[in-house]
Amino acid sequence: MEYTQDIVVNVPRERFIELFDNPDLMPEWMEGLLRFEPLTGVPGQEGATSRLTYRRGRGTLEMVETITRRQLPEHFDGVYEAKGVHNISNNQFIDIDGISTRWVAHNIFEMTGFMKIVGLLFGSMFRKQTLETMQAFKDFAENRTP
Repeated sequence: MEYTQDIVVNVPRERFIELFDNPDLMPEWMEGLLRFEPLTGVPGQEGATSRLTYRRGRGTLEMVETITRRQLPEHFDGVYEAKGVHNISNNQFIDIDGISTRWVAHNIFEMTGFMKIVGLLFGSMFRKQTLETMQAFKDFAENRTP
């Protein structure tokens, strides 16, 4: 499954990146994030891995993030792996007249086992979740006081 979504966040790109690139702020806009745990490398830098633990329903979901490209302020890409799911996420941040930032997120999901069936039956939920996360960041960034 592959899709691209975008959203305009009404903050300058410099401020967008300042907020987006701070793992301490992630729980404020990433729904259900319980823990961000660096595993290898320098957190946030190319090649670094981190474990993200989310609350999902009555349980938790763990995934490992590997940063594959960090060319801020323009690009930030990563691979996210959880049981049965391999997600390649490529993010582009486009400056709009120094006032706003267009966030373009291109995602490729590869699924195995039971998750392959989930992807076939409920593929739209992945798109919906991505857009909800982007909207949550937009709301967070636009309403956060400096």
